Amino acid sequence: MLFVAYRAIENRAMDATRAAGFTDITLAQARIGQRIGPDGTRLTDLAEQAQVTKQTAGFLVDQLERAGYVERVPDPTDGRARLVRLAPRGAEAAAAADAEVARVEREWEDYLGADAYRQMRAALVKLREITDPYR
Repeated sequence: MLFVAYRAIENRAMDATRAAGFTDITLAQARIGQRIGPDGTRLTDLAEQAQVTKQTAGFLVDQLERAGYVERVPDPTDGRARLVRLAPRGAEAAAAADAEVARVEREWEDYLGADAYRQMRAALVKLREITDPYR
């Protein structure tokens, strides 16, 4: 059941991103991009979180970098490492996706009712404690 709801929201976010003019981003690239933290994330962490090989993550990040969605910068905590972070174009694409996710959540709240929606969201947040090692 969660997968069906997730896929619906993911499709809506991708459609909104494309409608906002970001037509050159793929779903695989978006799945990597959505895991980039606000201060950047190491490639190995992106690969682990996306459950892909480091080579696959590197390939996707290379594509995103060439398209101007991400940039690689030095890791301030380790001079040998690099972080992947959103470039301004990537932040704009993420904002379009985030706005659509917010619209979907409002629709779900309208459909379920405020109390049921709050309970569902609280339960999912609670489940994150035992299901998301990257929380």
